[in-house]
Amino acid sequence: MAKKHTTSGAVELNTLLSRLNQEGHFSISVLADAQGLPIASAEQEGLDPDRQSAVVALIQKTAVQASRQLGMQKTDEITLYDAGGQRLICRPIQVNGFDLILAVMAPDRTQSYRRITNSAITRIAHIWSEYWG
Repeated sequence: MAKKHTTSGAVELNTLLSRLNQEGHFSISVLADAQGLPIASAEQEGLDPDRQSAVVALIQKTAVQASRQLGMQKTDEITLYDAGGQRLICRPIQVNGFDLILAVMAPDRTQSYRRITNSAITRIAHIWSEYWG
């Protein structure tokens, strides 16, 4: 018997990203497909998740090309810093054959993020499997 859902998968992903921002003190988080199309996002007022997704896609494509040229098998993470110390962290994810990217913006270089993004990735995979199997 199929499980009945009280919310949509998109709502659950957006809620998860909102919690991720609160717990991780991130200004924005975006879950995008490999082409950079946003699937879910959460951001502080004034930030544009569509623009963020486009940047994430460009970074991902560049990383894939560099990895191939260097003979690397898989990219675990891509991180960029701006002059003010903000850090854009892109974490590629594969769930049930779908290539996704979780990107978060951390306000400074010293902020920890790995544990909380690992936890979010696990939860994203669970939600994705539950709704889109």
